[in-house]
Amino acid sequence: MAVGPGTLPEFYPVAGIKVGIASAGIKKPGRKDIVVFELVPEARVAGIFTRNQFCAAPVVLSRKHLAQGAPRYLLINTGNANAGTGERGMADALRCCEALAAEASVSPDAVLPFSTGVIGEPLPVDKIVKALPEALASAREDRWAEAASGIMTTDTRPKGASVRVDLGGHAVTISGISKGAGMIRPNMATMLGFIATDARIAPDVLQSLASELGEKSFNRITIDGDTSTNDACMLMASGQYDGPEITADSPHLPTLREALRQVYLDLAHAIVRDGEGATKFVTIDVSGAASQQEALDVAYTVAHSPLVKTALFASDPNWGRILAAVGRAGVPDLDLGSLEIYLGDVCLVRNGGRADDYSEDRGQRVMSQEEITIAIDLKRGSVQETVWTCDFSHDYVTINAEYRT
Repeated sequence: MAVGPGTLPEFYPVAGIKVGIASAGIKKPGRKDIVVFELVPEARVAGIFTRNQFCAAPVVLSRKHLAQGAPRYLLINTGNANAGTGERGMADALRCCEALAAEASVSPDAVLPFSTGVIGEPLPVDKIVKALPEALASAREDRWAEAASGIMTTDTRPKGASVRVDLGGHAVTISGISKGAGMIRPNMATMLGFIATDARIAPDVLQSLASELGEKSFNRITIDGDTSTNDACMLMASGQYDGPEITADSPHLPTLREALRQVYLDLAHAIVRDGEGATKFVTIDVSGAASQQEALDVAYTVAHSPLVKTALFASDPNWGRILAAVGRAGVPDLDLGSLEIYLGDVCLVRNGGRADDYSEDRGQRVMSQEEITIAIDLKRGSVQETVWTCDFSHDYVTINAEYRT
């Protein structure tokens, strides 16, 4: 169950970045569960990682390797998170890096590992190592669609985005994939995401873009309020296009930033649309806030309310649940007589209570739609923030109750 068609785009190959796929049989025999990104030596990588203090071994190791030098390979496995695995987990993650490094004749710190799946189970290192030659031998620049499927866990469909943009007469390609459907709550990236471009981008600009764009996309989505132990979102730049390096004062940086922003948003929205058991895609727009934190507190309180989320699933215009969530968001000295709450184009709350022109029929019309916007104007300032979420259905409980079976 998911919202919208969810079809993959036509992926444009990114020069200088190859993708290899293999089957290690980590959770299901024959399933493609290993993905390897192979980067040219001059490529640059930046990223953001989970802030969960119980972060997985591959997160710790990827951070360390990223700080030590120039990554040449990204290694992703599904079916096992290698989280909550202590010292053994760190040793297992390093062994996978060493095995790939030996096959590719690079240093182990040139490999960034990523894992996703069940927490607390030992990583099946032997299976992964055995699959690495196949993954490397299969690496090509045109395997993005297969990679999108290869990183899935409880996702019902693969997620991807791809665009081409002109930078001063030089064509630039951006392609990306993401995975995630549950355990999604902003506090970094809330999933796995891999975005690549053939542009040549200065290292400080690359990290700035990775942080800024991740904050306004993957850090603005939530399915269930849970922050994963394994979240990571990486931005790769191969430098293979024939234009100049993009620096902080480059006239082409705004165009590149906007193209990347759209890819980041498409990938983040795809996760919400495929939220576990989701039937509604919900935009929560908070305006008129006195600060960013205030706007986000209100948006997330509404987005995480089980009562709001179940009302959305039932298509029930029970606007009192939204009102109650706004009221407990912790905004000091909230002027109840001034704020307004809208469901789509229908005003729910005005002058401290139900809007005079509101009717159940009008509310029902909006709540029956697949895509819904809840707009809240606090009338306190000029700050605006947007968060995207979904509803809670019976299937969410079933999926998570049966996750390990």
